[in-house]
Amino acid sequence: MARELKFESPSFAKRMKGMLGVDLYRLFHTPMFYIFLGIAAIIPAMVSAMTMMPDQNGNTMEPLYSNVWQIMAASEPLYVIRGIADYANMNMVFIFGGIMVSIFIGHDYKSGYVKQLFTTHAKKQDYMLSKTLVCAFAMACMCVTYLIGGIAGGLFAGYAWDVNFGSLLMAILGKMIMSLGWASLYTFLNIIFRKYFGISIASSFFFGTGILIIGAAAIVENLSLPTAFLNLFLYGSSVNACLVSNFGTLLTCIAVSVCWTLFYNLLGARILWKSDVY
Repeated sequence: MARELKFESPSFAKRMKGMLGVDLYRLFHTPMFYIFLGIAAIIPAMVSAMTMMPDQNGNTMEPLYSNVWQIMAASEPLYVIRGIADYANMNMVFIFGGIMVSIFIGHDYKSGYVKQLFTTHAKKQDYMLSKTLVCAFAMACMCVTYLIGGIAGGLFAGYAWDVNFGSLLMAILGKMIMSLGWASLYTFLNIIFRKYFGISIASSFFFGTGILIIGAAAIVENLSLPTAFLNLFLYGSSVNACLVSNFGTLLTCIAVSVCWTLFYNLLGARILWKSDVY
């Protein structure tokens, strides 16, 4: 009797190793990644430098910050923006990171890579998770270059350096961890608008600014329960990662980021299964 051949599908670990390998290779071999790393470094340095330049009357402009570490995170958790200084910190990485994710995923559809991928062996949830993890890594790297640029800008501007190092570390780690949650959101948005590249970029930028959540928080700021929910979950706890952060803040960022990742990956995979992916 002829021996019956059995073909076993690769395990989840093997599938993810292959997908991540391909995506990381593509990330490291595209100029886009390095351009956005540079953008993340230039933004805080430029903001700090411009606020110290003289205006048209020869008067030095008021500094945007009083401390170099305010370039990294707000002094306290803020859910209703009071000024540009409250907004212009490492959270800006999530805005430009969203554009990078849109370009990265959009290239999959423009090049026909997705069609080839899904007609061979890749599972939809593997694609979602791989893109989320690789894009989260890219945004975490942007946080690092933002940190470097912010320190350089602070040196130029002559800001004060005093800080609670433990709180600063928790804030920076919290924002880097939130890269995972934001990456899952952007991956999900780009799955929805996969056939409309311009709209996918615009939606990533729009949601990255947090305008909807900031507006909702402003409306319900006097209602404790809705406000607490918005602050804790919908804005991704990014604003919780501030210069008075503690280990509890870090745990909150981890929990929220994981919840975002599970929710958006499951929802995105379902959309891919139910519709034409090309």
